[in-house]
Amino acid sequence: MEIGNVCICGGGSLGSVIAGVLASQGIEVGILTGRPERWGGRIEVTDQEGRLFEGPLSRVSSDPAQVIPQAQAVLFCLPGFMIGRELLRIREHVRPGTFVGSVFSSTGFFFEAMKILDERIPLWGFQRVPFIARVREYGRSAALLGYKSEYRIAVERASATERERLRGWVEEALGRPTGLLGHYLEASITNSNPLLHTSRLYALFSEWEPGRCYGRNALFYHEWDDRSSVLLIAMDRELFALIGALPVSPGFLLPILDYYESRDAASLTRKLRSIESFRTIASPMKRAGEGWIPDFDSRYFTEDFTFGLRYIRELARRYGVATPVIDRVYDWGARAILTYGSGPEGPLGDGL
Repeated sequence: MEIGNVCICGGGSLGSVIAGVLASQGIEVGILTGRPERWGGRIEVTDQEGRLFEGPLSRVSSDPAQVIPQAQAVLFCLPGFMIGRELLRIREHVRPGTFVGSVFSSTGFFFEAMKILDERIPLWGFQRVPFIARVREYGRSAALLGYKSEYRIAVERASATERERLRGWVEEALGRPTGLLGHYLEASITNSNPLLHTSRLYALFSEWEPGRCYGRNALFYHEWDDRSSVLLIAMDRELFALIGALPVSPGFLLPILDYYESRDAASLTRKLRSIESFRTIASPMKRAGEGWIPDFDSRYFTEDFTFGLRYIRELARRYGVATPVIDRVYDWGARAILTYGSGPEGPLGDGL
């Protein structure tokens, strides 16, 4: 498949890195962003080995009419709360046959796109983000801090031939072996952040109440405890009970213990504490006088409950699968966001 014109929706870390990688190959890249005035005419990306990817940007605009109609593929690099509203903004400008996708699919992309976009528009999404990325100078340069060994994508509303051609294009353009998933739910459901973050947040803060302050900000992973591991394992088991009821391919997702090469809660705790790249990550907290309190407006809450765990719970209800631990964790998080945060950036009810 010859895709020579791509629009990236979102100007953050991943959008910047992917723009640089694609532009360096002569692919025309447009950027749909709320801050077009901060972008230059070129993007530069450097990886951890010093390799430089750079190229011109063909279009940068906040107006979908300026960047969407020309695109043969569109890629959302946006947080979950922005996906629905951005799909609504672009839908009248997307030509039938244009592949509209998301860099990370577990925050509701496929569920929202199937409701909003015309059935003639094929959809695609990554199971996990393709790069670890950071912005250096917004709109001008970014750092590619890590590669994945392979990519897995889901493609819907497309023929077998079209799916294979898109897979081949992704593999060539992003430089890693790429496999096709059997169903969009295989990209939409994960035991990564929606379970990993929410179990830890519940263990850390479920007993918090107004007026209580913590003496310091605990490290999210390096001080991970067995209570968090027990919750994560229980939620993972419920997730796999749901997976058993879904029209998905066996083995598309590894159980959490297998993924982290652990055998029980204690060994999982040791593993998560030992991951060097996680070592300095702090918990989502904010200053309150001389102490610290949970930050219920953090993306750990507003993204991973509202646009992660929520979809898992709703699928379980639809398919009649009991998830008492997931329900308990989700209900606590939803109440906390509504009561102590600024409010959810998206619905806390049925989104399927």
